[in-house]
Amino acid sequence: MAVVSDFHKRILFSDEAHFWLNGYVNKQNYRIWSEANPQVYVETPLHPEKLTLWCALWAGGILLQKR
Repeated sequence: MAVVSDFHKRILFSDEAHFWLNGYVNKQNYRIWSEANPQVYVETPLHPEKLTLWCALWAGGILLQKR
């Protein structure tokens, strides 16, 4: 802050999330606890429809993009 007085205004926080429209949940990133049998095989499409959201927060506001 001594060198660049508005340094805190230049910080950008961003993240991206994928939402599958068929109800699929990426189990690598989420933990779901259930009493159902986890070994049950459920067939899913090879390329299901999904929505990707990207968001960034900074001192100037919020940036949002969906693909």
